[in-house]
Amino acid sequence: MQFQINSPILFVIVGFLIAVVVAQSVWFLVKALRRAKEIGMDMTKVRKTMRTAAIFTIAPAVAIVISVMTLSKDLGLPLPWLRLSVVGSMSYETIAATNAESAMGLTFGKVSSLTAQQYVTILLVMTLSILVGIWLVPLLAKKLQSGMINMEKRDKKWGDIFQSALFIGMISAFLGYVFCDFSTIFHGSAVGLIPVCVMAVAAIVMALCGLGMKKFGLKWLNDYALPLSLIAGMASAIPITAWLS
Repeated sequence: MQFQINSPILFVIVGFLIAVVVAQSVWFLVKALRRAKEIGMDMTKVRKTMRTAAIFTIAPAVAIVISVMTLSKDLGLPLPWLRLSVVGSMSYETIAATNAESAMGLTFGKVSSLTAQQYVTILLVMTLSILVGIWLVPLLAKKLQSGMINMEKRDKKWGDIFQSALFIGMISAFLGYVFCDFSTIFHGSAVGLIPVCVMAVAAIVMALCGLGMKKFGLKWLNDYALPLSLIAGMASAIPITAWLS
């Protein structure tokens, strides 16, 4: 029997796993509501907080759906649905899938079909790699946090610099992926500029959101700036690719 990336059994397996995660979320929500009543919290404010949080998840959810559709061309719907519903992000999942496909001689976005072996290999690369961050937290996070707190107590300025350096280091890892094909412009091809231009569009949208919050008091943009930047960047990739390819 030929392997299918959208096989019904994959939907059943993924649906079960996501149902377990949703059940956990509901369980903790119920426990939190019961605890709120026990300690006498204002339930009107609690319900308002729940409604606000639910509304503010709509825009990020749109970005996630777009990410799932982007990955589904190569990997089908079940795997991206699972990865982006539990632990994962568009930037990480795309890089992991692209690297796994490249190692097998495939090109991301141009894969017509995958064998079961190729599919499992990509799945393992996407899943096992992201787990590193999970088991590193209990091993290193407490020590790092204690070190940062002690540094801030001794010198708050250097504590802020250290935190900013950690964040910039994380962003630099993704910037390397954005600029890795930039040298193609020296060989008569502008393909390497596509991710750079997409990043520039997303950055401009983020800057405009920041300007709107600071200059015009549009505080609601604080919750929508990231998804708006993601959506704008993804949307711009279509005309930019058609222009530079």
